[in-house]
Formats: sequence, C-alpha cells, structure tokens
Amino acid sequence: MALVEMVMPKMGESIMEGTVLKWLKQVGDTIEQDESVLEVATDKVDTEVPAIQGGVLKEILVQEGQVVAVGAPIAIISTGGDDQPASSTPAQEAAPSAPAAAPTTQPAAHPAEAPQATAQTSQRLEQPASGRFYSPLVMNIAREEGISMQELEYIPGTGKDGRVSKKDILDYVANRQSGSTPAAAPQPAAAQPAAPAPQAAPSAPQPAAAPVAPAQSYSGNVEVIEMDRMRKMISQRMVDSKRISPHVTSFVEADVTNIVNWRNKTKDAYKKREGENLTFTPIFIEAIVKAIKDFPMINVSVDGDKIIKKRDINIGVAVALPSGNLIVPVIHNADQMNLNGLSKKLNDLANRARINKLTPADLADPTYTVSNVGSFGNVMGTPIIMQPQVAILAVGAIKKKPAVIETPEGDLIGIRQFMFLSHSYDHRVVDGSLGGMFVRRVADYLEAFDPNTSI
Repeated sequence: MALVEMVMPKMGESIMEGTVLKWLKQVGDTIEQDESVLEVATDKVDTEVPAIQGGVLKEILVQEGQVVAVGAPIAIISTGGDDQPASSTPAQEAAPSAPAAAPTTQPAAHPAEAPQATAQTSQRLEQPASGRFYSPLVMNIAREEGISMQELEYIPGTGKDGRVSKKDILDYVANRQSGSTPAAAPQPAAAQPAAPAPQAAPSAPQPAAAPVAPAQSYSGNVEVIEMDRMRKMISQRMVDSKRISPHVTSFVEADVTNIVNWRNKTKDAYKKREGENLTFTPIFIEAIVKAIKDFPMINVSVDGDKIIKKRDINIGVAVALPSGNLIVPVIHNADQMNLNGLSKKLNDLANRARINKLTPADLADPTYTVSNVGSFGNVMGTPIIMQPQVAILAVGAIKKKPAVIETPEGDLIGIRQFMFLSHSYDHRVVDGSLGGMFVRRVADYLEAFDPNTSI
C-alpha cells in the first residue's frame, strides 16, 4: 500500500488557517475520492473538506478544535500499491521530534540563547498601542486565554504597522504560561524576577474574574443560552467595527413608485421564465454600483494611514440564516452584470447561504455592503460597517404615502411608494459631504428607474 498525506486545503485568498470542527470519517473507514472527510471552520465560512484520493483513513493527525495552517498535514490515507510510507509517516514523526530536541540541546550548548529568546517573547511595550487593529483570530485567542484588552495593547507586534500576529500572541501566551520557569533561572539578578511579575499579576486574575461574574449572577426565571461559534464571531466583529470606525449615518427618502410598478408587472413572467423570484434587491444593487462609479472614494478600505482604493466593485449582501445568524455573501464584479445577472447571482448566493453551501470564495473581498432591513418590515436602520470597508447601506420597507406630484398643469396630491435609505460610513475617511452625496445619488438612480426596462 501507499500512504498519502491529506493537507489542509487553501480555501480563499486571504485564508491562511482553519479550525477542525468535526471529523466525518474515523480511522479505518473507507473513503472515496472527493468524499467529504471533515468539517473545517475559517473566519469566513464553515465548509466540508473532500478526500484528495480514495483509500482507507489510516491516521488522523489533527484533533477536533485544533487550528491548522493551510498546507499542513491533517490525515494519512492508505491507498493501494507498494509500501511507500517514507514520504509521509517518517516526515510526520520527525516534525514533533525536532522541537523536542531543540530545548534539551540548545541550553546545554548555548546557554545564553534561551534567556535571549525568552526576553524577546516576554517583553512588553512601554506604552500601550491604543487603536491598533486586531484580527478576529487574535481576538479569539486573547479571549480564550483570558487576556484583557489592556494587556493585549502591551503585546509587541511583528505584523504590518505593529499589528499582533497569531505567532506573536501564541508566543506571548506560551511565555506567560511558563512564566515561573524563566523567573527561576535568572533569580540571582535582583531586577529580573520583577519583570515577569507585572505580566503574571494582570493575567492571573483575568481568567478567574471573567467566568465568576456571569456564572452565578442570574436571578429570576431565565434561560441561559450559549452563543454558537458564528454568533461569537459576529459579536466580536461588530464590537471591533464600532471600536475601529467612527460611524456616521445619513438618511434619504426615495420615491420608488416606478420600480414597484415595474416589478409588479414583470415578476410573474420572470418567475415563469427563470424559475426564481425577482426581488427588489438587484435593482438596489444596480443603483449602488452606478453611484460607486460616480463616487469611487466610497469604494475604499483603510490600512493604518493609507487609503486603499478598490478598482473592483464587489457588493456584499447581508443574508439572514434560519439559525437567526447573519452572513454576507459577495457579488464579485457587480459592475459587469446586467439586472438579470445580478438577480440570478443574488438568488444563487442567498439560497446556498441558507443551506450552508457557501464557499470561502463566495465571502471573499467585498468592497461595499447592502442590507435589506425592509424585508423585516423596518422602515430604516443604522447598519454597522463590515471591516475593512468604509460604508454600508440599509434599504428600508417600501410604504405608500401621499405626496405632491409636479405636472405641467400644476401640482397634484397622489399616492406614491417611498423608501428610506440609511447610509453608515467611516468618518475617518468619508466626510458628510461624500457620504451624503453618495446616498442621495443612489436615491436619484432609483427614482429615475425606467419603467420600460427589459430583463
């Protein structure tokens, strides 16, 4: 037989690791090629990973709950053929042994190197790095390890603009957990034992303080519900966005009577022809795309002191899931699609989102987001920006209202269909003039919708 390593696949341009949620196969199970073997969660989506080759699952290298880098081996599959274990199994066995040998031999041969490495991983910034961006992965690790926001701001970062990487925080955690060992070695020096103390002092109470308060503080007739993984992620991202971006929201009311009349006239024929519903959202997206072309500085992101202007127009659309959670699939290159193309793409993404069949690519690289709060009967909302974007538009429910209609013969009172647009934007880079003009332009395009449009 031949042994083949199954590795963590790359599941999107910006995804560098994934968390093993559940093994669908166990050691000894027969696996067909392309059959799902395990479920993996990334910071964007949960997905199933298929087998790269048929055979028998010989060994599982990564347990459920572990975070694995893209390209790292996660399992060994036994296939038919000659015995060739040397290319996979010994390589796996050698990997853990190398780190084990390093700590035992290095201190003896080079006693000065170990304290130096400890000093590098344990050092703290003299001043807190306030306002620094932290990735969701770093924030999750900090929360699990009981590292407070104040302590996190003192961790030195090796990433761009001093950001804390996964390696930075894991090194810090490892050093903090073994803080007593470094303290014992340099004990002859009076000043050195005091260095770990400030680290241990804030960190020791943190894990104890966090669970105690909520654990026993409930009173009355209540039900305690544990957040699922997606809700925890949404929660953290929303808090991060409000911390990172100073939000401002502008409101505009648009007369969408022509759109309502056109859809009412067209939707039945469209459903019969395409086999799917024609909603208002593709029309809203088309107007947003046109407005982005008029105001390209709304289609940007912020990286430190730099503004990154995006040439692609990728529209994220918030979709409510049956679980009550929210996910934002992306229509890539929306400016290159006509109304029919937008409608079909949107229906496809929404349908797959609700049955958990989205891929990481479906959620990658949005440049602007729209949320249809009107589908829940809300007339307006104040949406929270999806980082690192700088703006998001919420469209409200369409309501009939009396309005003044200007005609060549004079003004008349009539019944019209109106809708509120709520535009939240990042005041670091989008001022009221740009944010207000953009949403007004979207409303202008909606009000100018041609009732003779064909789809």
